[in-house]
Amino acid sequence: MMPTTTCLSSVSLVRSVRKVLIALSLALLVLPASAAKILIPMDKTQTDHLKAYGIAYWVLEKDVTVEWLLNYRAGSFLIDDIPAVEQECTVRGVSFSVIADAQADAILAQIADPEVNMEMVKLEKAPKIAVYAPSSFQPWDDAVALVMTYAEIPYTRIYDKEVLAGVLPQYDWVHMHHEDFTGQYGKFYRQYRNAPWYQDQVRESEAMAKEEGFAKVSQMKGAVAGKIRDYVAGGGYLFTMCSGTDSYDIALAAEGVDICDTPFDGDPPDPQAQQKLDYSKTFAFKDFKIITDPMVYEFSDIDATDIMSRVGETNDFFTLFDFSAKWDVVPTMLCQDHEQVIHGFMGQTTAFRKNLVKSNVTIMGEYKPQGVVKYIHGEYGLGQWTFYGGHDPEDYQHMVGDPPTDLSLFPNSPGYRLILNNILFPAARKRKQKT
Repeated sequence: MMPTTTCLSSVSLVRSVRKVLIALSLALLVLPASAAKILIPMDKTQTDHLKAYGIAYWVLEKDVTVEWLLNYRAGSFLIDDIPAVEQECTVRGVSFSVIADAQADAILAQIADPEVNMEMVKLEKAPKIAVYAPSSFQPWDDAVALVMTYAEIPYTRIYDKEVLAGVLPQYDWVHMHHEDFTGQYGKFYRQYRNAPWYQDQVRESEAMAKEEGFAKVSQMKGAVAGKIRDYVAGGGYLFTMCSGTDSYDIALAAEGVDICDTPFDGDPPDPQAQQKLDYSKTFAFKDFKIITDPMVYEFSDIDATDIMSRVGETNDFFTLFDFSAKWDVVPTMLCQDHEQVIHGFMGQTTAFRKNLVKSNVTIMGEYKPQGVVKYIHGEYGLGQWTFYGGHDPEDYQHMVGDPPTDLSLFPNSPGYRLILNNILFPAARKRKQKT
């Protein structure tokens, strides 16, 4: 029996040593190497802007604070000099430099100058992220999921069943896949009604609606829209692109109103549907006219795809607003970029007619010559939301069946940076408003 006892003692010793080594490794992770800082520049010297956001998120996961230097070298990050962070930046191909504390203090002093349009915001907690998307969803189908995958930012996929079950409050930030919340299956009927993927989508949606106790898919989507609204009202952060923007607001305005034609739900729409819309329920848009014709690939007159199609790819650029960093901290965060004029991109919902945007909405990016806005933000209850027009910032006219965008070819994409700004935004320390 003696050999067995000895063997067990040895195993226990090995396990104890291993635990100590793991503990030491974790301690070293958050222990600065010296009185120095890591500066991750976000101007045009950065080799991979997108992965730099992933580094910031990874650091936050380790309970280490990140200082976001708004308008300093295009929104750079300042982190304690921790060897593991240096190593991670090197592995991921992210540019950085190690600077002395005195140099870091000088940068912060420059930022603090009231005459300078800069601000420092502390990021303290990695946001828990959910992506609202169907079971058939693939990461490359959606620009947000695509860039999070590339930047190595983790997320959880949820859909109608989970939303209706009440999971949203578990998350700090929710992205809505380019969804159709009106129950019209993306208005793809005219071109794709005979396509297997379209028919599968219809069957899956109808089965889900029945399982959840709804007579129609449109009713289920309306209930989901209501749950998302309540999530934002309770303090959640919502981000969506493409058709997830206008179709969501339409669903809110049309609560309890049948706006779907026969091919979508088996009966015609309410003939008074337009008159029954309640714009007071929407986040962003007002006074819009819905399009119920199943043969028209459009939900309403909110979308400015027709305008931008005439502008053309060569001339399609939108301009980011230059906000006061010390007073308008939130839109400043959301607009951090190394380019102020950004090449546009199409989508089912490409951009929004400015005259249909509510007056309390913050416009952050627009194509002014045509009265078109691309990037908007607002508050609802205790929460906040951002709408971003277009499908893929590096695929100008994304079509059904197109191959996925390879972001390794676009590591410095200014259009994708706007998405990642929104992901880090909930990590910011809450401060009292100065106004």
